[in-house]
Amino acid sequence: MARIELDLAHAYLRNPQLEADYALLPLKMSFEDGGAYALLGPSGCGKTTLLNIVSGLVRPSQGAVYFDGRDVTGLSPQQRNIAQVFQFPVIYDTMTVAENLAFPLRNRGVAADRIRQRVGKVAEMLELSGQLGMRAAGLAADAKQKISLGRGLVREDVSAVLFDEPLTVIDPHLKWQLRRKLKQIHHELKLTLIYVTHDQVEALTFAQQVVVMTRGRAVQVGTASELFERPSHTFVGNFIGSPGMNFLPARGAAAGIEVAGRVLAAPNAVLSSLGSFTLGVRPEYVQIAPANEAGAVPGVVTQVQDIGTYWLVGARVGDGVGQTMLRARLSPEQAIPRIGETVWLSIVGDHTCYYVDERLIA
Repeated sequence: MARIELDLAHAYLRNPQLEADYALLPLKMSFEDGGAYALLGPSGCGKTTLLNIVSGLVRPSQGAVYFDGRDVTGLSPQQRNIAQVFQFPVIYDTMTVAENLAFPLRNRGVAADRIRQRVGKVAEMLELSGQLGMRAAGLAADAKQKISLGRGLVREDVSAVLFDEPLTVIDPHLKWQLRRKLKQIHHELKLTLIYVTHDQVEALTFAQQVVVMTRGRAVQVGTASELFERPSHTFVGNFIGSPGMNFLPARGAAAGIEVAGRVLAAPNAVLSSLGSFTLGVRPEYVQIAPANEAGAVPGVVTQVQDIGTYWLVGARVGDGVGQTMLRARLSPEQAIPRIGETVWLSIVGDHTCYYVDERLIA
């Protein structure tokens, strides 16, 4: 296992001039030895490019990759001692499950007794023990992907195990089981794991640290709690959560801050001195409040949805071109407003965030 440090940028064009020319904008990042990380973001954000640079499948056009302080930029995946699991199963159909799992170890001359021991342990972890003697060709897609996962995990001496959206072909119920299993495996084997996904549930349940990416840039690295409670970028606030964070245009005022046509007390003196900025608040922290309560704004209810464990209420706040939709997640035990009703919604509190140029300031 290794501590992986990146100081690089990458463009597939020869002479990149603009930010849009880069697949990965300049970044500095490190993955600690034995950590579990997720690269999270929409398609095209650069996460697979970043993973392939770590593995050695792609050489960065600028900068370098370091393993335990050693420059490995010019080394192949084999020389870096990397195991990589891809989106679709990479296995040998003519081999049995046991032979597939043992293949990476046999290639490295590991003793037969040690191979049997290691294959048995990994097969038990992935619930493949009963299929070890079966040929891979006759297995379902989810079983084949479990074999592929096992081939990545079977080696004890790898610098890191890299996963590129490995649960895409898995049915939803088994996905939940395998996410839990991977977390257990990481806890037991203490391998450095880097996991690429566009699914926030996968990322937040699997990883100790999540790297959120957009437009070739890593905009925040943090725990699930940090990404939810204090998104450092508006993209993170919108991408994380279901639904994402509410964003309302705001500006400083003599008596506080002006939001949706109402002047509210500023929780931070700096906000009063600003021009335009953005107020962000999660739907979970928006509550129905008494009329004219400090920190609340009025809105007309336009949507009411029963989600089962909660109600999702949408209200139109502000006037004219400044109108904004504000969403609130309400408990079923609360009195739920009806469409067309005017309600007051609290938006300023301990969990409210404030942004300038998409970046968190307070």
